[in-house]
Amino acid sequence: MSGCAERGCAGTVTDGFCDVCGLEPRGSQPVVPSVDAPRSDPLPTSGPDPGDVGSDGPPSGPEPPSAPPASADTDGHDTYARLVPLFSGPGDPIPPPRAETPDPPPRAAENPGDADEAAPSGPLPGSPGHSSIATPGPAPAPRDHTGPSAAAPAHQAHRSDPPRRLFFSDLSRHGGSSASGPLSSPSGRNSRRTSASSARGMLGLGLVQVPPVPYRDPATAIMANPVVAEKNRFCGSCGEAVGRRRDNRPGRTEGFCRTCGTEFSFTPKLKKGDLVDGQYEVLGCLAHGGLGWIYLARDHHVSDRWVVLKGLLNSGDAEAHKTATAERAFLAEVEHPNIVKIYNFVHHPDPKTGVPAGHIVMEYVGGKSLRDLIVERRAQGADSAGLPVDQVIAYGVEALRAIGYLHSKGLLYCDFKPDNIIQSEEQIKLIDLGGVRRIDDLVNPVYTTPGYRVPEAELRNPGPSVSSDLYSVGRTLAVLSFRFGFMREHLHSLPPGEEEPVLARYESYDRFLRRATHNQSDLRFHDAADMSEQLTGVLREVLSDIQGRPHPATSTLFEPEHFVAAAAGAADPDHVLSRPDPADAAAALPAPLVDPADAAAGILAGLSAVRPEEIVATLEAAKAPSPETRLMLARTLIALGRQEEAEEPLQAFCARAPGDWRTYWYLAVLDLSVGRYDEARARFEELYDHLPGEAAPKLGLALACEGSGDADAAARHFETVWRTDHSYVGAAFGLARIRLVQGRRDATVTVLDSVPELSTFFPNAQMAAVTVLVGDRDVGELDEQVLVDAGARLDRLRWNGLYGEATDRLAVRVLEAALAWVSSGRRPARSTWLLDAELDEEGLRWNLERMYRGLARRSTGRADRHRLVDKANSLRPRTWL
Repeated sequence: MSGCAERGCAGTVTDGFCDVCGLEPRGSQPVVPSVDAPRSDPLPTSGPDPGDVGSDGPPSGPEPPSAPPASADTDGHDTYARLVPLFSGPGDPIPPPRAETPDPPPRAAENPGDADEAAPSGPLPGSPGHSSIATPGPAPAPRDHTGPSAAAPAHQAHRSDPPRRLFFSDLSRHGGSSASGPLSSPSGRNSRRTSASSARGMLGLGLVQVPPVPYRDPATAIMANPVVAEKNRFCGSCGEAVGRRRDNRPGRTEGFCRTCGTEFSFTPKLKKGDLVDGQYEVLGCLAHGGLGWIYLARDHHVSDRWVVLKGLLNSGDAEAHKTATAERAFLAEVEHPNIVKIYNFVHHPDPKTGVPAGHIVMEYVGGKSLRDLIVERRAQGADSAGLPVDQVIAYGVEALRAIGYLHSKGLLYCDFKPDNIIQSEEQIKLIDLGGVRRIDDLVNPVYTTPGYRVPEAELRNPGPSVSSDLYSVGRTLAVLSFRFGFMREHLHSLPPGEEEPVLARYESYDRFLRRATHNQSDLRFHDAADMSEQLTGVLREVLSDIQGRPHPATSTLFEPEHFVAAAAGAADPDHVLSRPDPADAAAALPAPLVDPADAAAGILAGLSAVRPEEIVATLEAAKAPSPETRLMLARTLIALGRQEEAEEPLQAFCARAPGDWRTYWYLAVLDLSVGRYDEARARFEELYDHLPGEAAPKLGLALACEGSGDADAAARHFETVWRTDHSYVGAAFGLARIRLVQGRRDATVTVLDSVPELSTFFPNAQMAAVTVLVGDRDVGELDEQVLVDAGARLDRLRWNGLYGEATDRLAVRVLEAALAWVSSGRRPARSTWLLDAELDEEGLRWNLERMYRGLARRSTGRADRHRLVDKANSLRPRTWL
């Protein structure tokens, strides 16, 4: 055993995987087949139960929480889903899709027919005259990654409301994936951010404390009357209803389908006391799943441990036999702490026919499914009709680890839903792997669940994919978060954000769900690790709002903010509180990180201390510029105000890496730098949709909104960034500017006071707060407390050794405001000192004289020095001496 190499994780690598975070050791990069090869067989999927189509949420019927949660539904409630082949009509199977490419390429295009388009050299995306964009080329294999290489495009999803132009959609219509990885991160490198490791009792990377679910005694989970409800009885061959009540007579549990003649049986094949394979003693039925009965048993060969036996739905159903056999083969390869363990696969004679029936022997997971948890919450009358959003997101982060592990093994889960996730004590596990299939499987049926699966047309062609798996994760998170008609009205959509309180409150979560569940596959997530990365960023925003404290993390996509360009005016509080120049605002934004795999990465790292003009000369002289060289050249030209020249290297980069989100980032920055706020806003909106867990797009969007005059939107985005991470001081200053424009002085001071004392910009924030307190205010608006507060802030800065012309000029403003207040006839309630002098007319005049003479000594101009001396003389109090 060895220690886990993942940063911040204290786990131990056992059998090739960490026992805490579940990640493979770094450097383990299995090759995954294409997810998009055309299918050549009918596509069986699960059809909705006629009684379930109108359901607006998970059914409310109970089910045994200690086993796979597809219950027998003996109380008359609907089961969650059933697994039957989907037909276009009785006896009329859906024909196989037309095979358009006999040999699937390593990365098949999501849009058939577009894979061979050449990279154009036309206008940049979204620019005037732009009509088409290059087909993205194959992405480099990811590094430091537990999932497969990106096998589908990673473009921008958009919110359904309000509509706007989709720059990323232009790309999606003309090709496959971005050349820069699953999230279009540079060269496909993993975009996970540095964060806390998982802790005992905590989910979501150790960020969320969820209520533990007690381990349930298996004996209490055994069903007293194992019967499949009539409404859930369907032919395993044609999908027709069977075993239904007729003329007030109960339906038959065994018989033959009236449509196709296939035999059916819904009676348990095992009874209490049966000994399966001479090892497993059956104790009773736990539940009824899509592929048959699930039994509790005791393993007499291994310490009498509890195990679960999963049998076939119908021993005469050849399709079910093949599915169970395939499940056994897949599960033999699976070993992950968030996935149920498979121990064995055994046969036992059918009591009626004597034909051996297969049974999978798996780990007993005592707990409750997520479906159970939300049903209980709704039964308690919870107003939200959903689980706490931070808890839901934490479940999603944990589940994506398991899904990503399956993808790294070349497997697809296919049937992700709340039923198939069990929380036991302080851990969640995926169960019921009956729908698992290999990514390159073109033969076996696909088992999915309505309401969670992608549109049927996509399941038929190109077929199940990593993207469709992640779609189901997004749908599950939505169902757990709020109540909506996910089986009917919103079968493949989400309700408008303003109609759902959770989505209205957490815009980033709304955008995340809309990208994850986009109907266009090339606009979704295409890598579980990157999806988890963005979801973790959203979780930090949510927790910061709920807990009232920041939850920062270092981005692996962006550098920190750049304040060099604005540093010259940072000492001037009036400059801090004024809307920044467009070029300064653009220059201060975080920049995308340089891809360390780029051939020129080392050279570019050494240019950080070089003058921009020299950087441009060096990069333009490069004989064979790399992608990162072109981006750095464009970035530097924009900073120098040479925006038109910056378009050429951006065009070259776009042709080389079409679909890479960094093209749109620099186009947005370019628009912002020249004051094209509306265009910049549209581009930053796209980037926000694409990277909902990142702070940088929100910060850029806030600046664009501020420039375009939408103060409310700007304040909302500034506040989201600042509340989550106090290292983005530009967000604090931006929010303070908006609050001041809105006339909310107290709110402005509150924001400025929230800048941490250890921040480099703490003095600037305090000086700006002093300006807000006393600057440009009528004497009638001043009072003793305001003046004393302003003086105390300046005293604090001086105690910290921050003396200088800027603080002295600010002190003069405070003292002059105080003198005007005293001259108006006001007096402090008691003897009070302000900046080392009595708060009365004589004390204020002596102090002002001293300050002006100090400023005169620092002045370098003769005229200015004379003016300051004259001002000091005019303020000197009159005396007899």
